[in-house]
Amino acid sequence: MAEIKVERSHDQHLLVPEEDTASTRRSLAGNNRQRLASLDIFRGLTVALMILVDDAGGDWPMIAHAPWNGCNLADFVMPFFLFIVGVSIALSLKVNYKLESSHNSTTVSMLLHKNWITHLFCFQRISNKCEACKKVCFRTCKLLFWGLLLQGGFSHAPDELSYGVDVTMMRFCGILQRIALSYLVVALIEIFTKDLHEENLSTGRLSIFKSYYCHWIVGVSVLVIYLATLYGTYVPDWEFVVNDKDSILYGKIQSVSCGVREKLNPPCNAVGYVDRQVLGINHMYHHPAWRRSKACTDDSPYEGALRQDAPSWCHAPFEPEGILSSISAILSTIIGVHFGHIIIHMKGHSARLKHWISTGLVLLTLGLTLHFTHLMPLNKQLYSFSYICVTSGAAALVFSSLYYLVDVLEWKHMFLPLKWIGMNAMLVYVMGAEGILAAFFNGWYYRHPHNTLINWIREHVFIRVWHSKRVGVLMYVIFAEILFWGLVTGVFHRFKIYWKL
Repeated sequence: MAEIKVERSHDQHLLVPEEDTASTRRSLAGNNRQRLASLDIFRGLTVALMILVDDAGGDWPMIAHAPWNGCNLADFVMPFFLFIVGVSIALSLKVNYKLESSHNSTTVSMLLHKNWITHLFCFQRISNKCEACKKVCFRTCKLLFWGLLLQGGFSHAPDELSYGVDVTMMRFCGILQRIALSYLVVALIEIFTKDLHEENLSTGRLSIFKSYYCHWIVGVSVLVIYLATLYGTYVPDWEFVVNDKDSILYGKIQSVSCGVREKLNPPCNAVGYVDRQVLGINHMYHHPAWRRSKACTDDSPYEGALRQDAPSWCHAPFEPEGILSSISAILSTIIGVHFGHIIIHMKGHSARLKHWISTGLVLLTLGLTLHFTHLMPLNKQLYSFSYICVTSGAAALVFSSLYYLVDVLEWKHMFLPLKWIGMNAMLVYVMGAEGILAAFFNGWYYRHPHNTLINWIREHVFIRVWHSKRVGVLMYVIFAEILFWGLVTGVFHRFKIYWKL
């Protein structure tokens, strides 16, 4: 289970590791200086974006998930999380193995006493590969547990004051489950290949790629498996029962004609076919973004009633965090690990930024080229290779910008709310993004379940003041949700309270 701990010091794996015992000892005098604050802030920014697009996306569809092809603001959230996980894995293992190999027991005990490397994706006090693997697997299980609990259908927060799920309709996949898979695979690669690369790399531009060749072999293998399955799998005709109780077709069997290969459209792609075969159609997501497409509703790009002449697949489930797309998503984490390796091996700010920015621009260019030449569209639902390139390139540029502003120029105070959210990301995700705290307050209503404190604040303090539902909702999400959680996590940080897995 996750746990909330009160600690004397909350430093973590987001450190720039020191190269020798003397510098490590000096860093004990100023551990805050050694924090990679930009990664905390990037994590906090990503959590804030999740809250923004989830709670305001219904009124601002241009920031919600693209119905199919394309890439809106919401489509950057998952790749950003995976990128951050990758950077964190590289830094956490580096710090721990330096502790393992240190010959100065006093320095090691001081570091462990300071508890420098505890966080969501770190490996505490690792003494060998077996112990590291146990910790990775245990943390993966905890991520899977929370993913199933929060997105499997058990919690109906914050809109419904009920809980429980029919296990025959339980959703198996979700955000934390995808993170768990990527974390497990990449962390194990990092653990078992740690002895295969040199500590001090040569000065060549490609030396870091050569040193970590195993990571790229796995990355290429993942891509080959994904592309071979995506374009080589035959997708037959299929049918399903409509489970939407609000639909006039509820309980009726609908058929979808396919019988094709290499198709990337909503009804006949291999990603959906693999999920239907392995997960079962009842265990997939029942409200896919494609329902907002023009083919399905006249209200597109807003949500609305499905057209009477809408294709049958508009009523079908689709899993945006499914099996094949999650395999592809491992690449986002591998790219993040590469950026973590840059921090480890390149000591100068300028060298790091040059490598990060150039890599980000190459990825962006490649992804956009694939999309606009129609070789492979940007598609979050399929987690296409062009989508990986564009979102990873964007993550690289955002991270580089934050690194320059925060860790180089030391403009940290303006980002404090995001930093606090990033340091307590699990708390904000569960209580805020998944609506658990909102559900608690909604449970106390006046005469009618709609008459709650949260609804009253949103209606009277924001919507009526701005005389616009869209603007009012946007302001509510920014100030009453994101800024609220920034202040709450700031108080928690003041008392050294953090929720960690």
